[in-house]
Amino acid sequence: MADHDFEVIILGSGPAGLQAAIHAARARTSVLVLGREQKSSLRKAHVENFCCLGAVEGETLLREGRVQTEKAGARFLNEDVVETEQEEGWIKIRTESGQELRTRALVLAMGVQRHKLNVPGEKELLGQGVSYCVDCDAGFFRGERVAVIGEESAAVSGALTMLFYADEVHLVAGELQVSENLAAHLRESAVVLHEGRQVKKIEGEGKVEGLLLEDGTRLEVGGVFIELGAKGAVELAANLGVALDSETMKFIVTNKKQETNVPGVYAAGDICGPPWQVAKAVGEGCVAGLEAAAYAKKFR
Repeated sequence: MADHDFEVIILGSGPAGLQAAIHAARARTSVLVLGREQKSSLRKAHVENFCCLGAVEGETLLREGRVQTEKAGARFLNEDVVETEQEEGWIKIRTESGQELRTRALVLAMGVQRHKLNVPGEKELLGQGVSYCVDCDAGFFRGERVAVIGEESAAVSGALTMLFYADEVHLVAGELQVSENLAAHLRESAVVLHEGRQVKKIEGEGKVEGLLLEDGTRLEVGGVFIELGAKGAVELAANLGVALDSETMKFIVTNKKQETNVPGVYAAGDICGPPWQVAKAVGEGCVAGLEAAAYAKKFR
């Protein structure tokens, strides 16, 4: 094969992508991993629920995972992909720098990008009380006062979940966009609803200390969950004709082999939908890597 040809290319260098690369490379196929690890949602996470490991920082997991992946024989290119298309027996990929690559099998493991508020304090306090995932981080806020921000089912469900952990839960929503049943459940609960409000600033020095709303209201909270929904980098998948889930059109549909509806295209991790857990990403990545390698070998 030419220098720009690989048997397996993996989009995404988070836990799903790294695990897929490890298994594909150990299956003795040529593997290239594309993406920027600093974009992984795991990078600033604190993990304490992964089997057989104690508490560990996400950045440490990513660093060790990359070393392990390189030892297995995979190569890395720290660039994002801007275009994908099918060619007879190949999938063509163009990177942000203009490089054109081809692969026999493609693993989509780009994760999802959390919607951001883009308010002061959000970026600075990420991982210091600001979170984009109630399911991931609720346990770190036991006995505290927290705020959940969002209007749709993710935010409302998140606020209700936090009642099992926090002493006081606030929900800041512009306009609720949920079913009547869920809205009724919310209003009957102990969640303090601030409807028709917008966030102006997340306050704190080194950790979250409060939430300032546009109308001047200040909520003294130690945690802020931004639950505005999540979207995957599905445009690249759509160009290949990969099917998305019919309900939200945000996640890629796969079978138990992590196969999509397009031959030679696999998916793993957050881009396949919740729960947003390292264990799920790693397991799916393992399957996707093995299956992608087996598929690519058919062309030898």
